[in-house]
Amino acid sequence: MIEVLGRIPFYKLMYSTGRPRLLPLNLTVSVTYRCNSRCRTCNVYTKNAEEFTVEEFDRTFASLGRAPYWYTMSGGEPFLRPDLPDICESAYRHGAPGIINIPTNGLLPDRIPGAVREIAGRCPKSQVIVNLSIDEIGEAHDAIRGVEGGFERALESYRGLRALRLPNLTVGVHTVISVYNVDRVPEVYEYVTRELKPDSFITEIAEERVELETLGAEITPDAASYAKAVDYLIERIKDEKYSGISRITQAFRIRYYELVKRYLRSSRQEIPCYAGIASAQIAPDGDVWFCCVKAEPIGNLRDAGYDFGTVWFGDKAREERRKVRSGECACPLANAGYTNMLMHVPTVAGVAAEVATGGAGRGRTGAQAADQAAEHERGS
Repeated sequence: MIEVLGRIPFYKLMYSTGRPRLLPLNLTVSVTYRCNSRCRTCNVYTKNAEEFTVEEFDRTFASLGRAPYWYTMSGGEPFLRPDLPDICESAYRHGAPGIINIPTNGLLPDRIPGAVREIAGRCPKSQVIVNLSIDEIGEAHDAIRGVEGGFERALESYRGLRALRLPNLTVGVHTVISVYNVDRVPEVYEYVTRELKPDSFITEIAEERVELETLGAEITPDAASYAKAVDYLIERIKDEKYSGISRITQAFRIRYYELVKRYLRSSRQEIPCYAGIASAQIAPDGDVWFCCVKAEPIGNLRDAGYDFGTVWFGDKAREERRKVRSGECACPLANAGYTNMLMHVPTVAGVAAEVATGGAGRGRTGAQAADQAAEHERGS
């Protein structure tokens, strides 16, 4: 992590001047569009792609080297690929990332724990984070996710993951806050934290994304409903006692919730976006995107001989960076959002102040200070 912090000034320079030319710190790899869920908030399963083979991923990861600190192996449902451990091992062998994050719907309890054991064993110095999707409780979860019995299968996968007890494994629960469950977030939170006791509980707002084929789906909750839901989560975070890295993580989590609240009111970039600078995504067929919301290809890795830098520093990428930097797009995407906050001095300073004073977001050194600093930065 110290190495990551040391790279931040150089990413800020690249954002401002285009130099130095850096590869992304945070990389999402969509290994498949295939999915065994039929979620009301996602239609990615309707898409088709000539998926990358393990060999193609291997050549791509070799070209990236040690640049990505955080890999997210996403989908679709990533565990539908039986070769997922091979893909993760390839990323580890070439880059030794600090974090390998894998989201899952949990519908494959006979496969997921075994695959995770294999991934954690092959990538011993990476923290493997598996986030299980729980959007509601019981049949209400099944209704949102579109699979009868899905809730029970997810719980079975969760129990299998918890039983692994591996030193480099974190098992979390992830909830998508949409129009279908926004009023039930407190109940979901209480159930998850009381009954499941995961290592972490995270949420992300449902978005209309090109990648997910959800444009016009009207799945995003309104600003007032979302604020009510996450204000509850923020208060619960403040009520808990955290130490060490968990205190830092929770402080950033509060910042993310506040950031999304502001975005829903303004529909603009609330802090500078580093998608295309510090974060990126690879589609299952090798297209490279800055993010999955626009899913605008800047090139294809097959066409570039699997050299990520050839695509990343090409003419199309430079033009898209100009658009992002000028604020032509804005979104509350969590994956890019956390990277953006890491690059944002007022946010990092606010988190540092809270950690130093033992706070969890209360007072002038908390979210209000970050809000005011962000307003000042936008006006300057």
